[in-house]
Amino acid sequence: MDMVREFEILEKAKVFFRERIAAKHLDNTLKLKNIDAFNINPFTQKYLAQFAFGNSDPESMARVILYPRILGTSISTTFGNELQFFCNEVLSSFASTTSGIDIEYTDAVDERRKYCQVKAGPTTINNDDVATIENHFTAIKNLARTNRLTDFNPLFDCVVGVLYGDESSLSASYKKIAKNYTVLAGQDFWEHLTGDPLFYGKLINAFAEVADEMDSSEIIEEVVKKLSEQIAGQLPHGYEDADR
Repeated sequence: MDMVREFEILEKAKVFFRERIAAKHLDNTLKLKNIDAFNINPFTQKYLAQFAFGNSDPESMARVILYPRILGTSISTTFGNELQFFCNEVLSSFASTTSGIDIEYTDAVDERRKYCQVKAGPTTINNDDVATIENHFTAIKNLARTNRLTDFNPLFDCVVGVLYGDESSLSASYKKIAKNYTVLAGQDFWEHLTGDPLFYGKLINAFAEVADEMDSSEIIEEVVKKLSEQIAGQLPHGYEDADR
């Protein structure tokens, strides 16, 4: 891949992350001001606050329930939900017109034409997804047979591309697919797509540049304050901060 095209993908990736991931992450964080957004286990909440912060006052308990959501599940869910947009916008130059296929590209390593379904991460599909993916690849095999594409080999040319992770982190569902088709994850996928073994790292850095534009610490503290006020109002009789 030439440097101009690589630059275009990285710039599109930053726009995607800024507008589709970071913006929604911020909105979802603000929605967490209401304690009703959480399913709180009162038996573990106090313990976790003491374990993590050395006390179990309402503020520490607020941080215990908030941090996992905003630093883990919230943005991971958003990224997965925006995968199709990522394919359509960031990887638009590889867009496929074939039903059930996200992108098509000439592999930069073996120079074969690839029909690729893109997935977010190494554990983001389940057993039901395996059948769906394989059905799409079967349709490609039938189409290749109809069009007399004698050079087509489904083992190599039907690909599941996983945006991050590596082969060792792939779930059992991916490994099941890999018995009959190619599964490329993380650096392997991006190198086969672009020809640049460093592109995966460049893409991670491009996303990180968006984070440099943002400082949501004040917003997070605002949410912590609102949550701690509500937690304080719900503490049962007989509760005492374990640090006292």
